[in-house]
Amino acid sequence: MKWFKRKILELFRVYCGEFKLVLKDLGMILFFLFLPLAYPVIYSLIYNPEVVRDVPLVVVDHDRTALSRKLVNQLDATQEAWVKGYATDLDDARRAVNSHKAYAILEIPEGFQRKVGRGESANAVMFCEMSLLLRYRGFLVASTNVMQELGGEITTTRISSLAPMAETIAVAGDPMPVENISMGNIENGFDSFIMPGVIILILHQCILLACGMAGGAKHERRLRIGYNPVDEAPSVAMTILGQMLCYITILILPVIFLIHYVPLIFAFPVAGSSLDAFAFLLPMIIACMGLGFILQAVVRERENIFVIWVATSLVFLFISGLTWPRYAMPKVWLWLGDLIPATWGVEGFIRINTNGASLAQVSHEYIALWILAAVYMALAYVVNRFVVRPAEKRTAAA
Repeated sequence: MKWFKRKILELFRVYCGEFKLVLKDLGMILFFLFLPLAYPVIYSLIYNPEVVRDVPLVVVDHDRTALSRKLVNQLDATQEAWVKGYATDLDDARRAVNSHKAYAILEIPEGFQRKVGRGESANAVMFCEMSLLLRYRGFLVASTNVMQELGGEITTTRISSLAPMAETIAVAGDPMPVENISMGNIENGFDSFIMPGVIILILHQCILLACGMAGGAKHERRLRIGYNPVDEAPSVAMTILGQMLCYITILILPVIFLIHYVPLIFAFPVAGSSLDAFAFLLPMIIACMGLGFILQAVVRERENIFVIWVATSLVFLFISGLTWPRYAMPKVWLWLGDLIPATWGVEGFIRINTNGASLAQVSHEYIALWILAAVYMALAYVVNRFVVRPAEKRTAAA
């Protein structure tokens, strides 16, 4: 019983000491509170509105026929494109694009209507300025839809001229209509696509960097920790457990804001249960803390963590599968991604939050996160027991 009471007192001592350390360290407050609260808002505002509408384009019409004018009018009627005007030639249109008065050029070749009347292929060319892929996507969708609709009208007209009785069948509509429903992203917006995964990456990096910075802070600010690592230092297990409980307590409000309020503020798709999302993220948070405790072996100064931040942020983004599908990655990157908690966290959270999956339906990712949490916490104990703690004693003795 005395041993149990002593351990509880050690745990409470570390818990209070870590709170004291965080509150007196502006860098840790930045990682624990400012980044989880500010970064999602900043990123969401950058990509809001999610889709671009009425993007100006210019037309170079070499045909000047009724069909070419109809094509331009239908393109102008779409929500993605706005026909700002006509250019005399392609050079004039390029000057308009270079001056950012327009972002695309539609060139209709001479003989466009004549080729269509003959049943030949008539190609209108769309030139897009590629500084923003959202604009390119909008022009691509608009031009494709207009071409398909115009092609359907032309086909119906030909059928009616060849076989008047067949016109009734053609006009009656498509006997097998295909309706496209984008599950989890109704507007097909870029913000709704990328932000759920970015939220998890932000949380992952904040925890990793804050835990790593705590290692450097202990070397620089021993008086703020609450114990001397040489004289009556708490056990390594109680130190790690106390740090973990302290950081989880601090992260409660930022996690609630990230998972619940950011999607509500920016109207991101939310189809799953918030409780399932919180339960799913718990092992990821613990695994991130374990990885951060391991980093304390190499972070001897608080500023060192910024080097790790710069070196790992893009890598974690790419191997998470947000920018490139994981099944298309080489084996080595797949294995590396499996070792990163954010990879499993992004995949499982998107399925829960966006597609409405239950915790049981993401059991593969959930179990993988608990395995990573156990492995990284065990490694954190070994590193702190045989690397960090002896280094602290040597530094204090010197």
